[in-house]
Amino acid sequence: MRTLMKLTWVEMKLFVREPITMVFTLALPIILVLVMGGVFGNTPDPEGAIYRGVGPMNYYVPAYIGLVIASIGLVAMPVHLTGYRERGVLRRLKASSISIWSIFGSQAIVSFIISILGGILVVVVSILAYDAALADIPGMFILAFIISTVCFASLGVLLGALFPTTRAAQGIGILLFFVMMILSGAGPPREVMTEAMHYVADITPLRYVILLLQDPWLGFGWDTKSMFIVLGITVVAAILSLRFFKWE
Repeated sequence: MRTLMKLTWVEMKLFVREPITMVFTLALPIILVLVMGGVFGNTPDPEGAIYRGVGPMNYYVPAYIGLVIASIGLVAMPVHLTGYRERGVLRRLKASSISIWSIFGSQAIVSFIISILGGILVVVVSILAYDAALADIPGMFILAFIISTVCFASLGVLLGALFPTTRAAQGIGILLFFVMMILSGAGPPREVMTEAMHYVADITPLRYVILLLQDPWLGFGWDTKSMFIVLGITVVAAILSLRFFKWE
């Protein structure tokens, strides 16, 4: 446990020093809040045809919290892990008898901390700028947040295990991030997208993470289907991470 805490503290300092982490996890969601809020405001559609019948910013707040979580798993963590492998850091950690579980655990804890900070920023800016609402069912939302963060932490470790170089991790990770952002509920509302876009969105993890976060936030209850899909993705990603993880 002591080793895990020390490693987590070091990882936390390294994460916040990386510009790409700060941009994708903290700056970009805030920019999107201000841009989308400035365009759409927070007045619900009179016919309830888009944004699930709620105000646009109430719809986007949990979606952008999901975006913060996804940015860590798709961009920050894979780049971080592949950089460690390229520089021989993982090999030295192995030689120091630091277990793979300590490495995975420290990454997951850092993901939680950064996700919480990014989520708080999104909520505060949304409330101050556009009078967005807080979660209607906070207990369910917190549980959904934990499940979602573990899911993308597992995906981040898996991508870090699969990508051969830092450049590959950064390029492919950013591509995946923007595709998911646009199609999965953090961009245009689903009601205005084509069937082909729906199909692509429905095979992305972020689509189900956003639904899992949105439903308790908006007071719709618990999305059981999304929960099981996200849990399934988490288990598969964790198993594959152990299978393909390489120290060097």
